[in-house]
Formats: sequence, structure tokens, C-alpha cells
Amino acid sequence: MEQTVQAEIITIGDELLIGQVVDTNSAWMAEQLNHIGISVYQITSVHDNALHIRQALSDALHRSDIVLLTGGLGPTKDDITKRVLCDFFHTRLVENLQVRQHVERLYKDRPVVLNRLTATQWQVPESAIILENRIGSAPLMVWEQDNRIIASMPGVPKEMQVAMDEQILPFLQQRMHARGVNTHIYHRTLTVQGIPESALAIELESWETALPDGLHLAYLPKDGRIRLRLSSYGECPVELIDSQFARLKNLVRNYLV
Repeated sequence: MEQTVQAEIITIGDELLIGQVVDTNSAWMAEQLNHIGISVYQITSVHDNALHIRQALSDALHRSDIVLLTGGLGPTKDDITKRVLCDFFHTRLVENLQVRQHVERLYKDRPVVLNRLTATQWQVPESAIILENRIGSAPLMVWEQDNRIIASMPGVPKEMQVAMDEQILPFLQQRMHARGVNTHIYHRTLTVQGIPESALAIELESWETALPDGLHLAYLPKDGRIRLRLSSYGECPVELIDSQFARLKNLVRNYLV
């Protein structure tokens, strides 16, 4: 049986927990991880609080292979993620010449931005793998510990998306390939209408109970319709999910939209 790689996402920031900012990062990240065969086990939002961040990270590492953090990497006092990660991994901040040169290039035409607070951005945890944040000043920090990967990225959506596309996703794929882990996630979805969810579940009960290992059916009701998503995880062949999806489609043919 192929190994299923499991990730958790931790978003950091008081603004997320008071409703000031909607967490769009997690949904986007989960979708991208799904595309490369990594399933998301849990998404957690925490305050800009050292104990809260440490506890969330510690809990995630007990459950998952990959932990992705976003937020708290700015140069102001309320951005504490970098210091918390230094404490968590028992390391210290050191100056990184490549990050310094990048930040200086980034703000060369904006000298008012290149101040003593911005200068803290090129102080990075000594034990971390540092990856370039092409469009921002906060470096991307990665640790590998006990066969697990922890990555910290900015919370600004545009920066996070570029970081994921250009650095984090390729890094994860390379590491999974090096470990001989080839993961696959496959989904097939249809929509039905005209039957209550509970009644539909009863009609599908015997078929659903007999589904082979690695296949899972989800019921997603909304606005009087129900989306049925059949998902395959691990080494389940595409042909198997296709054949089971055809059976599902036949079972709900009277309600199919």
C-alpha cells in the first residue's frame, strides 16, 4: 500500500480570530496540496501568542508529516513567528547575506522602507533551510525533523501563493520523491436533486459499505442539491474509482442533475 502523506496548515494572526480578515490562504493551500497528492488533515488558526503557536505546532507534528505555517513574519513587534520557531527548534537568529541582498534590492528605490525594522528580516533561524521569497522581504523557513517537514511562509496571500508555487510545493515534491513516496489523490463528483440527504444515504448504504479500501464517499448538501464526491487515496487505481463512480451514477440516475 502506498504511503499517504498528511499535512496540517496553521494560520497565525489575531486578525483571523476577530473576523477582521477572512482566511483565504488555507483553502488555496489545501487545493494546491491536493493537486500533488498530499491530503490535509487539519487547519488551525491561532493568535499572535507564543504559547498558542508552540502548542499548535507541537500538536500538528504528532499527527502529520508536513506542517505549513503562514503569518507573523513581518518586521513589527506583533509578528513573533520567527522568534517562536527559534525557541521551538532550539536555535538562534543569525544574519543571512543572501536575504539581506534580496531585501536591499527589493527596496532600493524606497529608502524610507529600508530601516532598522526592515533590517530584522535578514535575521533568520540558524538551523532553518532558507528559501527565497521573490516578491517579499520575509524569507521562507523550512525545517526537516524526524522525517517531518515544517515550513513557515508570510500570511500576505500574494506572497504566500508565489512562495508555495515557486518554492514550497517543488520542495515537498522533491523530498517525497527522494523518500520513495508516490502519493495520489483522485476525485469524481456528481450532483443530485429531489431526495433528502438521509434518504439518499440509505439508498447508497450497501454500495457505500462495500467500497474497496482507499475509496471514500462524501455528501455535500447545498441549496437543495447534494454533491456526491467519490475520492481515491493512496494506490487505488484510477480504473477502480472510475468503475465505482459509474455504479454510483447508475444508482442515483433518477435524481441526477
